[in-house]
Amino acid sequence: MKHAKLNDMTNGWFVGMFTPNIFFSKDCEVGVKSYKKGDKELEHFHKISTEITLIISGQAKMMGKVWSEGDIILIEPNEPTSFSALTDVLTVVIKLPAAYNDKYFSSSNEK
Repeated sequence: MKHAKLNDMTNGWFVGMFTPNIFFSKDCEVGVKSYKKGDKELEHFHKISTEITLIISGQAKMMGKVWSEGDIILIEPNEPTSFSALTDVLTVVIKLPAAYNDKYFSSSNEK
């Protein structure tokens, strides 16, 4: 058995090819992400990984749409998205497969 605390993980990520982690995996990355109202992530995409986001609570804007509790969003490789927390938001994010340096920022962020 292993035990860890989410607060000891980096940005909520606890399964993947990074440290610290509770489980090292090349197959996937898993994180619990907490955002405050108004938090944003710049538009980005992954060339290798598929990203699945489950909205546990709150409302967020991704892919140009508003998502709320219970929504599951699957973003395929090369599909760009940004993230805006419209309220305090709690998500679970899964990336398949795990991939180092697979986050690319869109040129539209430079405008």
